[in-house]
Amino acid sequence: MKQMLNKVPAVTLIFWIIKIMATTVGETAADFLSVKLKLGLTNTSYIMAGLLVVALVFQLRAKRYIPALYWTVVVFISVVGTLISDNLVDNLGVSLVTTTIIFATSLVVVFALWYVREKTLSVHSIQTTRREIFYWSAILFTFALGTSAGDLIGESLGLGYPLSALLFGGLIAATFLAYRYLNLNAVLAFWTAYILTRPLGASLGDLLTQPAKAGGLGVSTMIISGIFLTSIVLLVGYLSWQPQQSSAADAPLAE
Repeated sequence: MKQMLNKVPAVTLIFWIIKIMATTVGETAADFLSVKLKLGLTNTSYIMAGLLVVALVFQLRAKRYIPALYWTVVVFISVVGTLISDNLVDNLGVSLVTTTIIFATSLVVVFALWYVREKTLSVHSIQTTRREIFYWSAILFTFALGTSAGDLIGESLGLGYPLSALLFGGLIAATFLAYRYLNLNAVLAFWTAYILTRPLGASLGDLLTQPAKAGGLGVSTMIISGIFLTSIVLLVGYLSWQPQQSSAADAPLAE
């Protein structure tokens, strides 16, 4: 199969900052479109799925890592992953326990197929279309799993938004420390942190936008989505001006 330059960014501190903001946008933008604009979950899902497909086609056709294109796909896939979970729970009445099991199983299946075909789950060498398809499939299920598992843990423990954010932030920090000092496998550390950033971002989004009586700060979802999207655009613009890093690192955080 024809090889290309590595199609994903180096895993640096900026990578994780943008990723967390993208997950927050996934939560707030989905709420803004479905509730504030009254599109509903179904219509919002159709629209965002269509935009994701278009962006993903351009991403798969690209021969190298293009920051703006890559992060556009991440933002769209964040929203779609959130909507998949929300549709199953809110529209179809599937329990959070069931959706968590479904998405966890689906992610394991993707990883298993990926490893059997490619003998690696590393993001260091996303250099063929097949590997990139595995990569984006895994990303989609990490967002959906993070949404369901995050909601399940938050509701089951009744932590509230601030404590939920601290919990998931702490788990990410623990993953990094285990990688750095306890020789946790780099690939396992990366994907664990990637999954955990989804409920962290969702908790931050809910903390900022939910009404005070529900434990949030009551800021408009449109304002938060706008601020975070603007921040993402600025950071991606900065990355676009930097010398291209064609090889992604396996480290879960900046070296």
